[in-house]
Amino acid sequence: MNVDKIKDAVMRQPGLSNALGMEFISTPEPDTCMARMHVDERNRQPFGFLSGGASLALAENLAGVGSMALCPGKISVGINVSGSHVKAVMEGCTVTAYARLLHKGRTLHQWHIEIKNEEGELISTVQVTNYVIGRKTKNEE
Repeated sequence: MNVDKIKDAVMRQPGLSNALGMEFISTPEPDTCMARMHVDERNRQPFGFLSGGASLALAENLAGVGSMALCPGKISVGINVSGSHVKAVMEGCTVTAYARLLHKGRTLHQWHIEIKNEEGELISTVQVTNYVIGRKTKNEE
């Protein structure tokens, strides 16, 4: 899935993706996309481990980028995010999130995201449901 246009638009804006250090990556498969995030002071707990909330944010933002890449001219908002964390990651490491589209409806997309460490070990699994809607114009606000 080509996310280059979407990632450029997302990364030009201030927001959570930039604040936490996310990098979105295109893949050759039409139903998958990826993201990386280096674990540092922006996204770790006080104890030096990757924050579970940062992992969920990575998954939700990646699914959002994927949904918008699939539906040009529309936006996507996460309406349900659910995850499980199975292994800790220390500051200084990098995690990679792999998102796979499970369902693409007209207005709902369901994603399964696996977050892995540099050794390929599973860190977290996350399910994201996105609501896909048209962009409002200034006249509609």
